[in-house]
Amino acid sequence: MFGIRQRQLDGLTSQLVATDPLVDKIQKKQPVRVTVTGPAGAIGYALLFRIANGELLGPDVPVQLNCLELPFAMKALQGVAMELEDCAFPLLDKIVCTDNADEAFDGCEIALLVGSKPRGPGMERADLIRDNGAIFKATGESINKFAEKYCRVTVVGNPCNTNALIACNNAPDIPARNFTAMTRLDHDRAVGFLSQKTTLPANEINRFAIWGNHSATMFPDLSNTTIHGTPWHELIGHFRCSRYWQNELMPKVQKRGARIIEVRGKSSAASAANACIAHTRDWCLGTSQADWLSMGVVSDGEHGVPAGLVFSYPVYCKGGAYQIVTDDDQPDHIFHFWREFKEYHIEQNVQELLAERDLVSDLL
Repeated sequence: MFGIRQRQLDGLTSQLVATDPLVDKIQKKQPVRVTVTGPAGAIGYALLFRIANGELLGPDVPVQLNCLELPFAMKALQGVAMELEDCAFPLLDKIVCTDNADEAFDGCEIALLVGSKPRGPGMERADLIRDNGAIFKATGESINKFAEKYCRVTVVGNPCNTNALIACNNAPDIPARNFTAMTRLDHDRAVGFLSQKTTLPANEINRFAIWGNHSATMFPDLSNTTIHGTPWHELIGHFRCSRYWQNELMPKVQKRGARIIEVRGKSSAASAANACIAHTRDWCLGTSQADWLSMGVVSDGEHGVPAGLVFSYPVYCKGGAYQIVTDDDQPDHIFHFWREFKEYHIEQNVQELLAERDLVSDLL
C-alpha cells in the first residue's frame, strides 16, 4: 500500500558485521564520506565541527564532508568551510560545498539530513508535511542514484518520521533499514530529567525508550528503566511513580522543544546536533547490550505497528546494525495499568503517523 517497502533483512547481525562495507572502512580507519544537508543553519553549524573533530566515528577515522545548501546560503556555507579549514582538524580529509544534491550525495556513506523547511506563521502541520515531503522525495532520489548502497541515513529535519518515510520510499535500491529518524534528542532529554530527579549520573540510567512519532504524542516509556541497576520505581517510590510519569516526565519531554523556543526565542540547535551525532555514532559503532537506544526505524510489524511506518522503538545497536527490542527483552515487573497505558499511547502514535502517511501518499 502507498508504495511502502518493508525492511529488507539480510540475516543475523553477525552476518552484517562480517560483510558491511561501512563497518569495514571504519575498522580499517579509512576515510568515510559524510553528507550534511543544511550545514549553514544552526544545527548544521553545531554539527560540522564535531564531526571533523572525530566525535562521529572515533578519534582515528578520517572524514570527507560533503555540505549541501540552498543557493542563497552558499556564501554563508563558504564562511563555515573557511572556519573548518582554520581549525586544522587532522581527521578532516576533504570538504566539498555545493548546492547540487547529486554532487553532494555522490559516494555518500553517511547522510545526515538536517535541512528542512521550518514551520512559518499561520502554517498548519499538514502544510509543513507536504512542503517538506517534496524536498525529501528529491533527496531520496538523489541518494538512490549517487550514494553508496550501504549508506546510512539519519533524518533530523522535521517532521522527521514522515520525512524519513518519504526519502526511504524514493530510494528503492538502498535497504529500508538504512533509513532512520532521530528521536535521540527526546530520549536524552528524558534521561537528563531522570538524572536531575534522582541526583544520579545520566550514564547510570538504562533501558529508557521513546515510542512513536517525534511530535507531542511521543510516548516516553519508563516501564523497564533501571537506575544504577535498580528498577526506577523503587527509587521514586511505588505510590509516587505513576504520578511522576504521567504528570511530570511525560509532558516535560513532549513539550520540551516548544519550551526552549519560548525561553530562547529559537529552536534547539546544539542539543539537536549532539543527539544527531550520538544517534549515528551508536548506530555505526554499537553500544553495550545492557542498554537501549531510541531510534525511528522502518517497522516490519513489531509490537503491532503497521509495517512500513517509521516508528521510534527501543533498539540495540551492534556492528552497524540495529535490532528492535522484543517483549522477551523486557522484564515482567511493570504494573498492569502501565502496560495498558503504554499500549494506548503507542496506538495514538500509530494513528498520527498513518494520517501523516496519507497526506504524502502521492510522494511514496
